[in-house]
Amino acid sequence: MTAPTGVDYLDVLRVWREADAIPEIEHAWLFDHLMPISGDLDGPAFEGWTLLSALAAQTRRLRLGLMVTSNRFRPPAMLAKIATTVDIVSGGRLDFGIGVGSRPDHPLARREYAAHGLPFHDTAHAVGSLAEACTVIRRLWTEEEPFDFHGTHHDLTGAFGNPKPVQRPHPPILIGGRAASTLRVVAEHADLWNIPGGDIDDAVSRSALLDRYCAEIGRDPASITRSIVLPVSYDRPGVTRDAIREAIDAGFPHVVLTLPTPYPADVARWVTDELINPAS
Repeated sequence: MTAPTGVDYLDVLRVWREADAIPEIEHAWLFDHLMPISGDLDGPAFEGWTLLSALAAQTRRLRLGLMVTSNRFRPPAMLAKIATTVDIVSGGRLDFGIGVGSRPDHPLARREYAAHGLPFHDTAHAVGSLAEACTVIRRLWTEEEPFDFHGTHHDLTGAFGNPKPVQRPHPPILIGGRAASTLRVVAEHADLWNIPGGDIDDAVSRSALLDRYCAEIGRDPASITRSIVLPVSYDRPGVTRDAIREAIDAGFPHVVLTLPTPYPADVARWVTDELINPAS
């Protein structure tokens, strides 16, 4: 993961091109914030989906996505159209990451919404909106006739998606979050579930809760791939290697490594040699 803030476009492009040539690196991610949430709060921050489309056109192999899209930023029908465009540009390599958006207790959560004239509703509203958005987006990707949708949070008349994504029936849906209410949405809609790092025991506990929610609706928990975000330490690669090993042993085979800026030269090769395939 290369957070598109505090860096130049060419910095991110360099890392993605390097990673695209290394088979051991399977996927690459951006995040979805309209303003910086750390470092220089007045520094640059690129819009995630626009940047993702540019990077999709500049790579050939990597699966790619946003970890994760804020459902608060874009109406679901518009988001479905944007994601379809990226899937087509990439030749069918999109993993569609989505979540409720910034959590209310983050000290900078509301700043980027107010700055862009976007509403910031409470958590219950955000989770309900996410569930409806997932339904709408999947229908737009798969249904061949226009439809109406009249939900609590979203209202569409004559909704129709054309063109369709390259991937059929649709791009994999990854939902990020750790709250119990979000995990219920994961159980119903996700192909992958991501937890944004933190204590591994908490991640295991949340994974068990997801298993329970899947059982309640008759879904096989094993059908949802478990994913985790882990920070990379350039100075202490052994700590990162231990975290990767611990996550995989705990049932999280989809590991997203967050690269701190500035990115060293040949950082993708460093990740491969030091973290993925270290010399014994």
